[in-house]
Amino acid sequence: MKNPLTLIIDDEPDIRELLEITLNRMNIQTLCADNVESAKNLLVKNTFDLCLTDMKLPDGNGLDLVDFIQKSNTPMPVAVITAHGSMDIAIKAMKKGAFDFLSKPVDLTVLRQLVNNALKLTEQIHSKKDRRTRHKLLGNSQVMRDIRTKIDKVARSQAPVYISGESGSGKELVAKLIHQQSPREEAPFIAVNCGAIPHELMESEFFGHKKGSFTGATTDKIGLFKAADGGTLFLDEVADLPLALQVKLLRAIQEKKIRPIGGEQEIATNVRLLSATHKNLNLMVDEGNFRQDLYYRINVIELITPPLRTRAEDIPELADFLLSKLASINDQSKPTLSSAAINALKEYHFPGNVRELENILERALALYDGGIIELEDLNLPISTELPKAKPFDPSEISLEDYLETIEREALSRALDENRWNKTETAKHLGLTFRSLRYRLKKLGLD
Repeated sequence: MKNPLTLIIDDEPDIRELLEITLNRMNIQTLCADNVESAKNLLVKNTFDLCLTDMKLPDGNGLDLVDFIQKSNTPMPVAVITAHGSMDIAIKAMKKGAFDFLSKPVDLTVLRQLVNNALKLTEQIHSKKDRRTRHKLLGNSQVMRDIRTKIDKVARSQAPVYISGESGSGKELVAKLIHQQSPREEAPFIAVNCGAIPHELMESEFFGHKKGSFTGATTDKIGLFKAADGGTLFLDEVADLPLALQVKLLRAIQEKKIRPIGGEQEIATNVRLLSATHKNLNLMVDEGNFRQDLYYRINVIELITPPLRTRAEDIPELADFLLSKLASINDQSKPTLSSAAINALKEYHFPGNVRELENILERALALYDGGIIELEDLNLPISTELPKAKPFDPSEISLEDYLETIEREALSRALDENRWNKTETAKHLGLTFRSLRYRLKKLGLD
């Protein structure tokens, strides 16, 4: 981008001068204002590529300008400058559509990274590149059309996004699409399953370490935050993070800096943070198992991936796509599904969502005989939902036995649906592996 123009708004002359000098050295032109009214006048008369605004101004605040720019005919990235420790204000601004935030005292390295990220977005917007997600996130149901629209919108922000939804509903695909639609698309997309890292190694995995900082640290390690530098870090199953690491992650988000184990200096980070889990984080916060302040930080924007059973109209298209993919992998010709098979899939409950649909079709592809997959080739469970429990009658059975019967039915069904894979069953039910094992033993299902 040739000679981009940035609007700087701050009522402190020293801050304005610091920002102006730094941006001019990056070959970026600047215009300055010291209040909301003069900033709006400049916005009406000029076309800017970026706006940097302080939050506290003599005649208003930066949120007024965020709203004003969002409603204008030439929207641009807006970064708000907040006082140290004012993360609540920064989050409020990002929920309104601000691109990012910058804390005082201004770290020039963080400032330059922010400006470069914002100008990439401006260039992307001006290029009007066709970046539709229709061919990647399938389904023509209203809920899927809404999700694709939200992905396109949140990709233009640096705000942390929390993706919630059941196992197998496509959370990682949504995260990848946010990255691919963003100005960070050419930088790394690093996905990590937080539940798969041993707790004692987590800090080193996330933040890196220096050689000799602990037994076994024979070389320097950069960690996931630096591996994703300039790109996106996706924390899958973020609910599995231990409380000790949650504190350090919170600081990394707020300060945009990390300190490797054994390191003396903090390192500026330049990552977009996305996170996901199938667990109920609200409930975990209430139970004290997840920090409320961290939940507030990672959940600036929330996207919910719908369960497949709520969008049955999308199943024929999804099944056709998955059959094409599976047939290609196995070097087979693609079969078609009979109308009875399609209807059965549309009526099935799909506790495992799209992932389960793919497993069902993969099994059918291996077993069917001929050019058409029939209903019996799908081998669907006979009952698609848990049986309704008989009403409790204290004259016939004790309450404890009644509850055990319901729990045994639920666990048996979950085990069947996950092919008796206990690790997957525990995840499906939102239990720890230890808790599942205890329940199975208690109920005689082990």
